[in-house]
Amino acid sequence: MPLSTVPAVFGAACAEQAGRHAAAARFRRVLLVSDPGVVAAGHAGRVAEALRAEGLHVAIFDRVRENPTTAHVADGLAAAQAERCDALVAVGGGSAMDCAKGVNLLLANGGQISDYRGDPSADTLQHRKPLLPLICVPTTAGTGSEAQSFALISDAVTSVKMACGDRRPPGVGLRPVLAVLDPDLTRSVPPAVRSAAGIDAVAHAVETSASRARCAESRRLSRAAWERLEPALPRVMRDAGDDDARADMLLGAHLAGAAIERSMLGAAHACANPLTAHFGVTHGVAVGILLPHVVRFNAAGPPADECDAAHPYADLDADADRLAHRLEALLDAARLPRRLRDAGVPAEALPRLAAEAAAQWTAGFNPRSAGPAELLTVLQKAW
Repeated sequence: MPLSTVPAVFGAACAEQAGRHAAAARFRRVLLVSDPGVVAAGHAGRVAEALRAEGLHVAIFDRVRENPTTAHVADGLAAAQAERCDALVAVGGGSAMDCAKGVNLLLANGGQISDYRGDPSADTLQHRKPLLPLICVPTTAGTGSEAQSFALISDAVTSVKMACGDRRPPGVGLRPVLAVLDPDLTRSVPPAVRSAAGIDAVAHAVETSASRARCAESRRLSRAAWERLEPALPRVMRDAGDDDARADMLLGAHLAGAAIERSMLGAAHACANPLTAHFGVTHGVAVGILLPHVVRFNAAGPPADECDAAHPYADLDADADRLAHRLEALLDAARLPRRLRDAGVPAEALPRLAAEAAAQWTAGFNPRSAGPAELLTVLQKAW
């Protein structure tokens, strides 16, 4: 697929090809990582059947929950070891894909998830064993994890999210050897999941377009993702049976995930993680509420680099305030709240949330300096 950071197949019913691709990649004993909802919808079984039809041994691990933790990874690791797996297939949203990646890290090199936090240097990576090959089959249009060499895993005790990376090539590092993008699998997604995941994908397109780490390739990816996601999200929220809209959402989310791989995110995601940890605000909802305010905050600062025509988001809209209004319209279309107060966040918590947000890894990629004082202002405007 053009622009993608991983090999990918895209199209209706292409999940049925997963077995053929896994066999070609010499998978033999597979741990299929999923969650109860995806299993109940029949998607995990459909992929497992395709794998077994090629003579592969398949064990299903379906104890993943939203925002996977170190405990989920430990359970998945035990299952993979018991089944003597030599490959992984993730079927589900970002939680299933990230959990599978966490299992992969520990299965290959041992230790604890905290040992893999961050973006390791090439020198560090050369001392690690190759990871197992992974195929990702997303069932939501959201995280784009199937295009990335990172996994987000929360500490089961502290709820702190850890971004764990391994940028070695697919089949050696965390990037999947294949992404199977089948829009049919997103038809059964519950409306609340569809809206939160969709806004998260939109936020990926927007924040990567302005990241300090952006490059020419990531800017093309961000724009291509935005051009698909903005018109498709209202359509798919009105009618989950709109095949074209679901296809655009899935492809847009994938391209936005690939943009993350090339450029990283920003302050909206930095603010979202503490909101999820302390108040249980769904990640996509938290990011969506913050995003228009972060856009206005960043646009009021100096240009991020010499490429900026007027403000950091000029690739998407020449007028930053108009872009913020377009994002608010998408929140309305997704039937999501615009204010933190409406998501159950108390005003007195904002200073603590701002301090924790400023310490997040993604804050360092924001185009404008985003310390505790600046992020407190953003949070107050969003409250």
